[in-house]
Amino acid sequence: QVQLVESGGGLVQAGESLRLSCAASGSIFRINTMGWYRQAPGKQRELVAVVYGSGTTNYRHSVKGRFTISSDNAKTTVYLQMNSLKPEDTAVYFCYAAVLKSAFDSDAMNYWGVGTLVTVSS
Repeated sequence: QVQLVESGGGLVQAGESLRLSCAASGSIFRINTMGWYRQAPGKQRELVAVVYGSGTTNYRHSVKGRFTISSDNAKTTVYLQMNSLKPEDTAVYFCYAAVLKSAFDSDAMNYWGVGTLVTVSS
């Protein structure tokens, strides 16, 4: 079993910053991809940012230039630095990882954290 534990959410005012962290643990051979999704009240879950094993990153258009995703050298922890936060960023943020559990697995398995709440007041 693989577990993802998020931290760093909280209540901030518009224009302020937060840094989210997600640590992966358990049966892991390699993490191919890690990312962050979010879900606002009454809306569907949406991709915020993703970092691939190669180091390539991709961002949702609305957060480009404000958010930065990164991982540690072991690629078991992912961060999301969120600057210039806006009220529309308010959501539960979920950590995601595509994990290869052993060298003999051909397909990665998807895992999710339980989420951390980010609230941005105007």
